[in-house]
Amino acid sequence: MGGKESTRQGAFLAVWDRVIAALVTFSGAAMALRGIWLLVLGGSPYYVIAGVLFAWAGVLLCRRRLKGAWLFGLAYAISLVWTLYETAARLWGWVPRMGFITGLAFFVALMLPRLVDGAGRTGNRRRWSRVLAGACVAFAGITFALSFIPQATISAIAPVSTAPLVVDGGTRAAQRAAQANSDWAHYGRDTDATRYSPLNQINADNVKNLQVAWVYHTGDLPPKDKLNKWAAEMTPIKLGDGVYLCTATNNLAKLDPVTGKAIWTHNVGTQYESVPYTAACRGLAHYVSAAVAAGSLCHEKIIEGTIDGRLIAVDAATGKSCENFGTHGEVSLLKGLGETVPGFVAMTSPPVIVKGTVVVNHEVLDGQRRWAPSGAIRGFDADTGAFKWAWDVNRPGQRGEPGPGEHFSRGTPNSWGPMVGDESLGMVYIPTGNSAADYFSATRSPNENRVASSIVALDAATGEERWVFQTAHKDVWDYYIGSQPTLFEYPTDAGPVPAMVIPTKRGQLFVVNRRDGKPLTPVVERPAPQGNVPGDPRAPTQPWSIGMPRLGFADLQEKTMWGMTPFDQLYCRIKFRQAHYIGEFTPPGTDKPWIEYPGYNGGSNWGSVAYNPNTGVLIANWNNTPMYDQLLTRKQADEIGLYSIDDPRHTEKSGAEGPGAMAETPYGIDVQPFLMPFTQVLCNEPPYGMITAIDMHSRRVVWQHPLGTARSNGPFGLPTFMPIEVGTPNNGGPIITAANLIFVAAATDNQIRAINIRTGEVLWSAVLPGGGQATPMTYSANGKQYIVIMAGGHHFMRTPVSDALVAFALPDEAAIPKPAVP
Repeated sequence: MGGKESTRQGAFLAVWDRVIAALVTFSGAAMALRGIWLLVLGGSPYYVIAGVLFAWAGVLLCRRRLKGAWLFGLAYAISLVWTLYETAARLWGWVPRMGFITGLAFFVALMLPRLVDGAGRTGNRRRWSRVLAGACVAFAGITFALSFIPQATISAIAPVSTAPLVVDGGTRAAQRAAQANSDWAHYGRDTDATRYSPLNQINADNVKNLQVAWVYHTGDLPPKDKLNKWAAEMTPIKLGDGVYLCTATNNLAKLDPVTGKAIWTHNVGTQYESVPYTAACRGLAHYVSAAVAAGSLCHEKIIEGTIDGRLIAVDAATGKSCENFGTHGEVSLLKGLGETVPGFVAMTSPPVIVKGTVVVNHEVLDGQRRWAPSGAIRGFDADTGAFKWAWDVNRPGQRGEPGPGEHFSRGTPNSWGPMVGDESLGMVYIPTGNSAADYFSATRSPNENRVASSIVALDAATGEERWVFQTAHKDVWDYYIGSQPTLFEYPTDAGPVPAMVIPTKRGQLFVVNRRDGKPLTPVVERPAPQGNVPGDPRAPTQPWSIGMPRLGFADLQEKTMWGMTPFDQLYCRIKFRQAHYIGEFTPPGTDKPWIEYPGYNGGSNWGSVAYNPNTGVLIANWNNTPMYDQLLTRKQADEIGLYSIDDPRHTEKSGAEGPGAMAETPYGIDVQPFLMPFTQVLCNEPPYGMITAIDMHSRRVVWQHPLGTARSNGPFGLPTFMPIEVGTPNNGGPIITAANLIFVAAATDNQIRAINIRTGEVLWSAVLPGGGQATPMTYSANGKQYIVIMAGGHHFMRTPVSDALVAFALPDEAAIPKPAVP
């Protein structure tokens, strides 16, 4: 029996050895063949050299030759030296270079006792076999253990400030003091959009005790076959006895802040076919009327804009429509925009109310046609809904509504992101996008080029343009400003100046005077790359904020291409070499694809930043995700089915922030994340999402960490369940509390976390029932502080859809302050 078992074991090992040898051979051949392609494109010679050596080693191993193991060892050593040369201590760079071949090395080491030398002898190599196999296991284990240490981290390098940037006893302080600490009255909590709350019951010591206090299900979910257009990005507001919310398709509700039970609901009747790029209602506005007596219907209003182009006002106490506002509580926002179709125009960000004027912006679906509906900004009376003014950049000086048969200028820059207003200055600040046909600028007017991708300050009473600060000139990268600016007071030699910080998709943070738009921190114009699109020259320079830290990493290089194995990394290196890329503002071209980095998802996006006015500390989370873009001829666009949304041939293949028809121009556009199609892993090295603390006293980074773990992410879209802080793409912003805590979700690991603002340490986290691509909020009711987050999921971020609004609080015993011990 023993002899038969030994024979069977020997036969199995012989087959197993041939399988490993074949795998080494084919892996080496694949590396060499595709490596030749990379070499021809001007890339690294490593893959050809190592691939030939691995393939040769595999052939010898197939013949059971000891020389095959020696040759494999040489190729492995070359790989190790090359890895050190290209990546140094960047641990994520080691994964594709050494992970797969270390696995092969383990099995080759186990083959050693069965390999023959030149004299045909096997020899006694069991000890070396075990030592080398153990070394491979140890190497893999150490590397795996090190992966739990966050990469690209900047540890706390200085104490976080505890003093205000400006000792403010003026108007801004008075406005903040007028808002009850227990409330979250605006989308950004206060009129300055700081996302800072003075509440401190939940602190660094007890935050670990947070538990679910209540969950409210909105009942608003997409059809099962329409999950690709859903992103409930909502942040509720809390005022007095109610938490107010809007669902993804704009239904309204008032909840009891203690129990989460609905006090009233209001169905606005939005149809799914009106959903644009995504079903989203980010927030609401609240208005107290001086013209309506207290206690009367609609003395207090909740006002929202809808994804089908309506401005809606309801009574805050009852949820009933405000009959005297527009027509039965509604104003059409499609009036004057000209020809459109459902889904082309939508309002996803909350309106802003300044001096009795409701100011509304709206998105116009990207990439559709040059003469898309207008991006005009409008003001309406907050009491009656009556039209007051419009800012239409191509009709300067004309602030009335168009006459019969006329419309606002088509194709002008629109505004997707949340606005902010300044009651004391009477201004509203509009974050703009670029003109229609986002990636082709030849037909844009000088006025369009002047105001695109800018903050435009308008007089809230008249709509008159006061000033413009532009963050990207002649934008063909979709670098519209998605973030809400944050207002604060900035110290100068002449005293405090009303200022704003402008986060951008480029990761540039600009600080400007909000009276005149002049920079308060240094901004320079640097020469910018020029393109080769006929008749569409690029701007000669672009603005760079050199007085503020940048939320971003260095330019991409071939050596920073990534993947899970050498093969997908090699694919990404080839794609990198095939594309046009010369750093930020690489221009579109007609001859080859180009890489857009930062990508259109940021840097910063609509989640914006949080700012503590009592300490001058600013918190920002941001993305590190490049895009792979290609201009298509009109014929190519038609052949792959890219038609504008108002074309009868349109399908969902042509949407916002992705492939688009760009009808009425010579080109269509294909825009995709720069990733490996097979594994669905991004082509640049992690981390892909970060969170940064900046001390505005010194304007320096205090700490910086990856944001998001791999627990719900991995190759092939499969979760790894690993709490490795890889840093994931993120959407949704942070908030700050007086207890020196940051609360943020945003990442694609479906978690909300509490972070110590002094160190960046995560003190608590909880798994949400859906993707947390929304900004949280906090309030106090009945003496208890609550943290609330919409866990609605997000189609672009590929997180699970849910209709759950989740509130966390401390258990009753933990919420009661304990008396001090004598």
